[in-house]
Amino acid sequence: MNKTDVAALRQSYTRNELLEENVLKNPIKQFEKWFTEALNAQILEPNAMTLSTVSAGKPHGRIVLLKGFDENGFTFYTNYKSNKGNEVAETPFASLTFFWGDLERQVRIEGSIEKVSGDESDEYYHSRPRGSQIGAWVSNQSSVIESREVIEHRLSELENEFKDLEVIPRPAHWGGYCVNPERIEFWQGRPNRLHDRILFTKVGDDWKIERLSP
Repeated sequence: MNKTDVAALRQSYTRNELLEENVLKNPIKQFEKWFTEALNAQILEPNAMTLSTVSAGKPHGRIVLLKGFDENGFTFYTNYKSNKGNEVAETPFASLTFFWGDLERQVRIEGSIEKVSGDESDEYYHSRPRGSQIGAWVSNQSSVIESREVIEHRLSELENEFKDLEVIPRPAHWGGYCVNPERIEFWQGRPNRLHDRILFTKVGDDWKIERLSP
């Protein structure tokens, strides 16, 4: 595909609208509503989100999976020694972006980020398939390795090491983070690129609701 072909790609957004009178006053409830609609639309992995972090003034992004949300924030799990873990330790702020193309919707969440409790990480870790639990021990995430065989060999070693254990302990370097939202923007595609954008900004214990120009 050449440059001209890419430039010609476009989609007209006509499926829905986002008006102030129809927006729930609590953005977590509004997110729950949209997330449920994404589930019902059978969108592939609607909990997939872009996690953006900053290190030395440079942005970094990657896809991670949302594993929980409530009034306290949005939770995901990872290796604390990974690049993202180091970036969060340096700059404890992050943004999350969801895009549900079939619904012509996007949600952006910005806020501070912190580790969840060890008990919460343990609970989620032990809910994972056994292979995924062992996988958390295998990978020295983001480090350079010589070949795939390195991790396959390490996996085999750990499977043997843990074979007699009914409960595999969670590695200390693996656990959850929670993004505590300060700004949440809901974006609904509209015709002629005049999209609906509704921004919630945390003010004390309340949320200010504003419409943004597309």
